[in-house]
Amino acid sequence: MKAEVDLNRRKALKAGGSMGLLALFGGLGLLQSGAALAEWNKAAFSAKSMDDALNALGVIIPENSATAIQLTVPEIAENGSVVPVSVASNLADIEQISILVDKNPNVLAASFVIPQGTEGLITTRVKMGQTANVIALVKAGGKYYRVAKEVKVTAGGCGG
Repeated sequence: MKAEVDLNRRKALKAGGSMGLLALFGGLGLLQSGAALAEWNKAAFSAKSMDDALNALGVIIPENSATAIQLTVPEIAENGSVVPVSVASNLADIEQISILVDKNPNVLAASFVIPQGTEGLITTRVKMGQTANVIALVKAGGKYYRVAKEVKVTAGGCGG
C-alpha cells in the first residue's frame, strides 16, 4: 500500500510542477503563440537553389562586404553534421542574419531576426552534405550584405 501511495504522490507532484512551470512561462510571455510561429518563411527554408532562397528572403543583389562581416567557419569540417558557424558584423541597424549553404538540399540553413539595439553576432551549427560555400547574409538598414567561405567536408551530414 505504501509503494502505491508513494507512486501516486510522485505523479501528483510531477503534474503539479509541470503545470506550475507552464503558468510561470505563460505569465512571463515565454510561450510563443501560433501567430509568432506563422512568421516563419517556409518558402525560403524550402528553397532548393540559391536564387530561390534569395528571392524568398526578398534579396535583390547583396553587396559583397568582407570588411563589414566576419564569417568564421572551419576550413575543413571532419563531420558535416555539426559545422560551427559564427557571423559578426559592426554594420549599423542590423535587422537579420542568415546562413546559406550553396550545395545543401535546402540552401537556407538558418535565419535570425536581430532586435534593434542588439549586437550583430550569432553562433550556431549547420549541417553540410558536401564541400560547399557557406554564405553569411546580413540585412542592415534595409540593404543586404554578404560574405562567403568554402568549407571542405570530409564526412557528410545531409541526406538527399
